[in-house]
Amino acid sequence: MTRLVVGPFNRVEGDLEVTLDVAEGRVRSARVNAPLYRGFERMLEGRDPRDALTITPRICGICSISQSAAAARALGAAMGLAPTPEGAAMAALIHAVENVADHLTHFHLFFMPDFARPAYAGRGWHDRAVSRFTAVEGGALRAAVQARAELLHIMGLMAGKWPHTLAIQPGGVTRAPGLREKLRLQASLRAFRRYLETDLFGAPLEDFAALPDATALMHWTRGDAGLFLEIAADLDLATLGRGAGRYMSFGAYPLAEGPVFARGLWEGGTQPLDTGAILEDVSHSWMLGGAAHPARGRTEPDEAMRETAYSWCKAPRLAGRPVEVGALARQVVDGHPLALSLARDGGVLARVAGRLLELARTQGVMERLVADIQPAALFMAQGTLPREGAGEGLVEAARGALGHWIRIEKGRIAGYQIVAPTTWNFSPRDSAGLPGPLEAALEGVAAGEGEAVPLAVQHVVRSFDPCMVCTVH
Repeated sequence: MTRLVVGPFNRVEGDLEVTLDVAEGRVRSARVNAPLYRGFERMLEGRDPRDALTITPRICGICSISQSAAAARALGAAMGLAPTPEGAAMAALIHAVENVADHLTHFHLFFMPDFARPAYAGRGWHDRAVSRFTAVEGGALRAAVQARAELLHIMGLMAGKWPHTLAIQPGGVTRAPGLREKLRLQASLRAFRRYLETDLFGAPLEDFAALPDATALMHWTRGDAGLFLEIAADLDLATLGRGAGRYMSFGAYPLAEGPVFARGLWEGGTQPLDTGAILEDVSHSWMLGGAAHPARGRTEPDEAMRETAYSWCKAPRLAGRPVEVGALARQVVDGHPLALSLARDGGVLARVAGRLLELARTQGVMERLVADIQPAALFMAQGTLPREGAGEGLVEAARGALGHWIRIEKGRIAGYQIVAPTTWNFSPRDSAGLPGPLEAALEGVAAGEGEAVPLAVQHVVRSFDPCMVCTVH
């Protein structure tokens, strides 16, 4: 048995360390360490509840809208205040733009550059991967960065700035779009659709979204998506880094009539989601206290860093079991046939293809939200902060299920807990010894000799899209 400690992993944020026990060239077991403690939950204690809207988005500069949306939902629940229908729709639009931008960034800047490495020289697709995805210089990267920047003009119109906007509030949004803004939003979305259909998919988005199963997917040859699928077939990414087959979604983009992408738990079939069954286990975390639901939990670091623990990340579990979250999970829970087919393997291919599928589907969602804008509508409802109260805010960030839980006493924050998507996916073992989703997915992966960070390991880690500052918030 050989022990490898690999990390940091660059491109998103480097605070990730993975310990691999390797035998006969394959990973026998993995332990994922978040070696950073930040303490945002402790910073919020004793503050005015509205401060959560300012402070929690600073957890991450990549998914700050997700944190804003979750904080607004939690505060709104404590106030007994729901956003107006039009306010909810515009909050969903702002959130969807951020998630789409994150998916685009992950595919082009974080994931695909690994296939331009010299280690893959001689593969039939390698020269094209170098041309399209070499860091900084690749043609696909330059086009994606430009398209992303133009898409984020929507943030300027609707959110004032990005990241760390205050536009999303418990009662809706602070910006009421007029006819001029509606026309500009539509123009931005038309330009983004042209980019997607020209570069990424090479065909109408509806054609990709209509693919019925993984077999049909692997016959897609157009655009940069087609190049990825050719690489995935050659390297058998379908079976690399398989998950446990349990997927959870809090439901993406809540509107007056319900979420755009469904809420639920999927394990061979969709089940209702009971968020009361969530517990944060700290048996292998450098945290004090016992397992608790986030509404009753606390964040108290173990400054002695006891030897039986190995991460600052908690281990959230649903009914005592780990679950995988993310774009694939959202599309599986939503019942899309391609996602359900991909879930049979649930490996690297499935996670990345899940993001591509969501990109194709979310474009239509954003277009419909803008088309339905009624400039004369009410975009914000007013409410009053309670002296005593509690609430939860459940949303879907690009990386998956994000939850905020607030408890207010005497007009101040008495407790605030956050469970981020990467807290679910990158969690350590729990008291029953069950590994987190990434730890389990790494078991059996090839760990070649002479590689500081084996490429197969990197592909699995990056397929989950690590963002460790969100994990430990």
